[in-house]
Amino acid sequence: MSLMISVSGIRGIVGKSLTPENLTAFTMAFATWVKRRKQALNPDASSKPKIVIGRDTRPTGQTISGLVSSTLALCGCNVVDIGMTTTPTVEIATAGEDADGGLIVTASHNPVEWNALKMLNEKGEFLDASDVEELLDIIRQNAFEPSDWEHIGAITSNVLWDGVHIDKILKLSCIDRELVAGMNFRILIDAVEGAGSFIVPDLCRKLGISTIKTLSCQGTGIFPRHPEPVEENLRQTMDILARENCDLGIIVDPDADRLALVCEDGSLFGEEYTLVACADFYLKHHQGPVVNNLSSSRALRDIARNHEVECFSAKVGEANVTEVMKACGAVIGGEGNGGVILPELHYGRDALAGIALFIQAFAEWKTATGGTLSAFRDTFPSYCMSKKKVQLENLSKETLNHIFDAIASSFPEAECNRLDGLKLDFSYGWVHLRPSNTEPIIRIYTEASSKERADSLADTFIERIKNASVREKTDDTSASRTA
Repeated sequence: MSLMISVSGIRGIVGKSLTPENLTAFTMAFATWVKRRKQALNPDASSKPKIVIGRDTRPTGQTISGLVSSTLALCGCNVVDIGMTTTPTVEIATAGEDADGGLIVTASHNPVEWNALKMLNEKGEFLDASDVEELLDIIRQNAFEPSDWEHIGAITSNVLWDGVHIDKILKLSCIDRELVAGMNFRILIDAVEGAGSFIVPDLCRKLGISTIKTLSCQGTGIFPRHPEPVEENLRQTMDILARENCDLGIIVDPDADRLALVCEDGSLFGEEYTLVACADFYLKHHQGPVVNNLSSSRALRDIARNHEVECFSAKVGEANVTEVMKACGAVIGGEGNGGVILPELHYGRDALAGIALFIQAFAEWKTATGGTLSAFRDTFPSYCMSKKKVQLENLSKETLNHIFDAIASSFPEAECNRLDGLKLDFSYGWVHLRPSNTEPIIRIYTEASSKERADSLADTFIERIKNASVREKTDDTSASRTA
């Protein structure tokens, strides 16, 4: 598999697609990009650029972090290493340190053999597409700017940012620790041996949780299961929670930017409903627009309507969501994969912020009703999603657009959106077709009133895609023969 490059950075399998050579090249390019950006933003600046770096718990993380930090220093950057920590903590620290950029050594929800560099600007936010293109140009042109021996940077450490992150969450105006403490909650935390292993239990203790049970919270970086927090990977955790007589379960991915929740009976609250529940609670305290991505549940739109605010949808991807959030002045947003973005804190998916908002929301509801978490889940709009894919070889972007045009024209009754692939919104549900940037596949996301109907809708569009693809190839062949 080749190296994956996106607005969030580079990602690959260590020793195969992610090598010392490309780690060094991208780090040097990032240092050069940061220098140029710092000079453009402040032409009078004379100090060395400052870059914050953190990592998750993967066995390769410390070695990669050392290589990256040394490379940054040799390029004339001062480095602040905040150690093993979460992605949202690095984002907060980058802004809090008045740094010129940030790097996170984490492959997020990928298996242990993967690692990555996530790249942040001076605001602690992911680079946009134009920024990434500038960085890639530096690599293509071999236009790196290393420093001479008299101007190399220094590497220092600051391991206090986990505490700062927690304190910022506790100071949110909607958080009432006394109310939470009075509930005597029993919770189970599963951090999959990732960066949330210590900070998540610490946050929960400080929120006032009375009994905390932990699972895979030793920070070893050896994931006991596939680390993506989706239902098929969480069966054992769900079973354990039901046996432990807990009120709820909290599950984060290895870099703690995604949050999944489990009810007292072992059922999954639903990754799509993490953002929905947090937004419903937060809108009671802060009125304003909300944002999700086009592949997220329409339940957020329903919640927004209940609060008489607008709901906007962005292209899939955290950077795309935050761009729309800023443009419309959204008070909360995120993605349906359990990612909550709270601008009051920072512009980045943050499982810890999601945990605080969710526990507070459940505590307030439970105070009024005495109900369980599964009953709390039943108070939200009920939709079911299906996520499938179809493989198509040798399809150009132009051909794919023709296929999407043909499919869209077959459903004039649907609201059509071509911002990110093709989304068709029907009265009874929706379908979103997106080509992968890294594989020859089209992802099919659907949502309807039942799982069966969502699956049936997905299967219908898989057949539509295949048939349109065959027609397109046939037309291309006929055109070639005619020519």
